[in-house]
Amino acid sequence: MLTDVLRGFNRTYTQRIGVLDESFLGTGRPLAVSRLLFEIGRSPAASVRELRDRLDLDSGHLSRMLRRLEAEGLVATEPDAHDRRRRVVHLTPTGEKAYDDLERRSEERATDLVAPLTPRQQERLAEALRTADLLVRAATVRLDEVPTDHPLAREATRRYVAELDARFPGGFDPGGPDAPEPGARYVVATSDGEPVAYGGIRPVLDDETAEIKRMWVHADWRGAGLGARMLRHLEGLAAAQGHRRVVLDTNGTLREAIAMYERSGYERVERYNDNPYAEAFFAKVL
Repeated sequence: MLTDVLRGFNRTYTQRIGVLDESFLGTGRPLAVSRLLFEIGRSPAASVRELRDRLDLDSGHLSRMLRRLEAEGLVATEPDAHDRRRRVVHLTPTGEKAYDDLERRSEERATDLVAPLTPRQQERLAEALRTADLLVRAATVRLDEVPTDHPLAREATRRYVAELDARFPGGFDPGGPDAPEPGARYVVATSDGEPVAYGGIRPVLDDETAEIKRMWVHADWRGAGLGARMLRHLEGLAAAQGHRRVVLDTNGTLREAIAMYERSGYERVERYNDNPYAEAFFAKVL
C-alpha cells in the first residue's frame, strides 16, 4: 500500500540524513531549528507570520526557536520599516556564515549519500524524487475562500494576469480595477504560505448557472492534479449555492486547460459573453 511505502521511505531517509541526531549535520542545532535558519536565509526579511505559515508552526513553538537563534546571534527580529505591524526576521553576519555552513554540510551529505549510485541510477532517483516531492506537496495544499483584496488573492491574480499577458499572442489587458461581483466567491490554494492555484465562481446568465472565473495554477504545479482539484472544489461551491450548471470561457492558446475541462466533463457551447479574449466556451451540468 502507498502508506506502507511512504512510511518505509521516511524511516530510511530520516535515518540516513541525520534527522534523528540532536545535532543536525553536526551543526549543534536540531533539525527544526536548522530548517528555520534555512528558511530565513533563503527569504531575506521574511515576516514572522510568513515563516509560521511556511513551516506550519504554532506561534509559541516558532517564538521559542527564534529566541534560540537570536540568543546565538544568528538572526535579528525587528518591525518592518514599511508596516510597523509586521515583524521581519533577517540573518546577522554571524547568521550568514552559519547559513553558508549549513548549506555546505547539506550538500556534502547529499553528495555522499548518492555517490555509490551509477549516473543512470542518480538520474532515476532525481526524477522519482521530483515527482514524489510534487505529489506529496499537492496532497498537503490548502484551499481557502478569500476576498479578492486578500494579499494571497491579489498575488494570485497578479500571476494569473502576467501569465496570460505572456502567453496570448497580442498580450492581455485586464482593464481597470475589479468591479464588485455580487455573489462571487474566490478560492486560493496555498503551499508553504504561497499561492499555487486560484479560481472563483459568480452567478451569471440565470439563477441556475454559475460561471467559473480566473482559473490559474502555478506552472511548477501543473501535472499534480491541482487544477482538477480546484475545479471540483468550485463546482461544489456552485452546487451548494443552488446552481445546477456551470460555464466558463478560455483562450485557444491555453491547450492544457482546455484538455482538463474536457477530461472533467465539460462540453463546448456557443459563445455566451463578449469577452474579447475568449475563443472557447464550455458548460457542465452539475
